[in-house]
Amino acid sequence: MEIFRSRRLWVEKKHVLLPNGVNKESVIIHPGHAVAILPIDGDRCKLLRQYRYALGQYILEAPAGTMEPDEDPAATAHRELIEETGFAARSIEPKGFIYTTPGFTDEKIFLFEARGLFPSHEFKKDEDEVIEVVDVVTGDLNAMICDGTICDAKTICLIHRCLG
Repeated sequence: MEIFRSRRLWVEKKHVLLPNGVNKESVIIHPGHAVAILPIDGDRCKLLRQYRYALGQYILEAPAGTMEPDEDPAATAHRELIEETGFAARSIEPKGFIYTTPGFTDEKIFLFEARGLFPSHEFKKDEDEVIEVVDVVTGDLNAMICDGTICDAKTICLIHRCLG
């Protein structure tokens, strides 16, 4: 049974039969799939200092965005990289995917590494995004994860897949 639907996501409540025979009522959130990109430029990478209203604070994270229906993940990565950083990339290499929180959502985030960055004419930030592009030395990323400066799960997974 559908509980809620918006442009970005929908929520359903349904009964599921688990492999062990237990019947359970579950709420599942379907936000659609997304991409996350680690833009690397020499010994530096570009992260975003972005205000996240659900948290009420700024966090440091990789550029990311929602896929449009039937959009190829690589096409989304190219588009989102430009929209969020103002840079395009000569190469964007897939680095697999992650499930964000499989206990209650089917969201899948496709991970990409971008190299050969250059300024794009197509830069257009969404009006509901409060973003600042931050250059970070790639050699500092692990320490930033360990000390909590980077606490966004998709960004931590992305750094591990690209530089791990």
